[in-house]
Amino acid sequence: MKHLTFLLLCAAFMGLAFTNPASNAVVVYKVDTNTSTVKWTAAKVTGKHFGKVPIKVGTLEMNKSKLVGASFEVNMAALTVEDGGGNERLRGHLTNDDFFATDKHPTASFKATKVTAKDKVGNYTVVGNMVIKNLTKSITFDANIKSEGGKVMGTAVIKLDRTDYDIKFRSGKFFPDLGDKLIYDEFELEVSLVAAK
Repeated sequence: MKHLTFLLLCAAFMGLAFTNPASNAVVVYKVDTNTSTVKWTAAKVTGKHFGKVPIKVGTLEMNKSKLVGASFEVNMAALTVEDGGGNERLRGHLTNDDFFATDKHPTASFKATKVTAKDKVGNYTVVGNMVIKNLTKSITFDANIKSEGGKVMGTAVIKLDRTDYDIKFRSGKFFPDLGDKLIYDEFELEVSLVAAK
């Protein structure tokens, strides 16, 4: 009986040694809001505008060198316009009820629900929930992750349809015959996150 107990204990110990739960531990890297950026670009018939939205907080979750989760929140009330003249006027319009209504919805956020590696060089397909104006939409995009000097750097281009978030101003879906006053529904977020433990 003692011999059997000893063998069982040895088997259990070896199982723990080879499983090594610590090897599957998820490490959360916090986004550096000073060096990370979210750049937006939107287009209309007569041209385009672009600027930035400050990041409030964010995380990249890693299992060794593999991305397993990501999230970020941005300050919509502090968005900037950086493409030329009339920037402050356009900024005021983007923050009012025609667009993002930042007095009621000062932040927007994203949280990944599924992360799938596409290859072994840091390319991923990310699925998650984008929340704008308190409306949630599941989105999918490609991302790239690199690790260097104890930091994790993630980049992605996210394309969104503004009408999914009840932003209908001069949208061709809702207002026909706009001519050169048409504003395209799709806009783009160019996300660059730098994170450390």
